[in-house]
Amino acid sequence: MSNIIIDGKEIAMRFREGLKEEIAELTAAGMTPGLAVVLVGEDPASQVYVASKVKACAELGMFSQKFALPKETTQEELVALIQQLNADDKIHGILVQSPPPKHIDEEAVILNIDPRKDVDGFHPINVAKLVLEDESGFVPCTPLGCMELLKAYGIETAGKHAVVIGRSLIVGKPMAHLLMSKKANATVTVAHSRTKDLPALCRRADIIVAAVGRPEMVKADYIKPGAVVLDVGINRITDETRPRGYRIVGDVDFNDVKDHCSAITPVPGGVGPMTIALLLANTVKACRQILAASKG
Repeated sequence: MSNIIIDGKEIAMRFREGLKEEIAELTAAGMTPGLAVVLVGEDPASQVYVASKVKACAELGMFSQKFALPKETTQEELVALIQQLNADDKIHGILVQSPPPKHIDEEAVILNIDPRKDVDGFHPINVAKLVLEDESGFVPCTPLGCMELLKAYGIETAGKHAVVIGRSLIVGKPMAHLLMSKKANATVTVAHSRTKDLPALCRRADIIVAAVGRPEMVKADYIKPGAVVLDVGINRITDETRPRGYRIVGDVDFNDVKDHCSAITPVPGGVGPMTIALLLANTVKACRQILAASKG
C-alpha cells in the first residue's frame, strides 16, 4: 500500500497556473473574467473565505468586486444587488457567501442569480445540467475539485465502488452524480445519517468521500485496505494547546485512517484549496461562454 497523502495545495497551484494563460487570452479579446462576491453579515469564517477568493482573483489577473453588506440587509435589498450584477457586463460569476443571516431565504437568493453567472452551480438549471451531463452548466466547486484530485493522481474510478457520506446539494449529491457520470463510470452508494451499519457499507468501498460535517467520524474500521479517502469536512474543535484555542479537522480521523488506505486528503491542505481553484475555473468558463454568445 502506497499511503499517498494527496497534496491539494500543490494541485490547486498547478491548476491555477493553467488558468492564467486562458485569462490572458480572454483579456486580450477584450473581456477580463470578473467575479462578484457578496457577503451579508460579519461571520468571521465567511470573511476569511471571501478575502481568499478576492486575493486569488487578483493573483490570476481576474477582475473581482466584493460587496460586504450589513447583517440587517433585507431579502429585497440583496435580490436587488444580484439583479444589478446579473446585468453588469464586467461580472461573469456571482457568488453569495453561505450561510447568510437567518432572515435571508438562501434558496430564493440562488433562484435570482442568472444561471449563466451561477459559478457555485446551485441554481436548479445548473443542477439539471449536471444530472443530464450537459457540460455547459456549472458544477459545485468542491465536488469538482475532488474529481480533479482523483484525475491528478491517476486514481481510476471506472468500475469502482464509491461511497459518498452526505447528501447535501453542495457536496454529496453533485459528488454522486459526477462519480456515476459516463466520464467516471463508478458505481455509487450515497450514505447519510439514517444509513444502517455505515462502517460495514464503507468497508466495501474502493473510494470514500466524507462530506457529513461530523468531526473525525470516519475511523479505521470504515476503511477497506487500499481504499482512497477524500475528506471534504472542515470542522473546528477545541484544542487548548493551540494558540487560537482550536484546530481544524476533517470528517475523517486522519491519524487513525492514513495507514489503512492507498491515498487520503489531509485537512487542511487537501480538498479545500481545490474549491477556490475550481471557483476561478468556473468564472473563466462563464466568461468564455458569455463572450461566445455575444459573438452569436
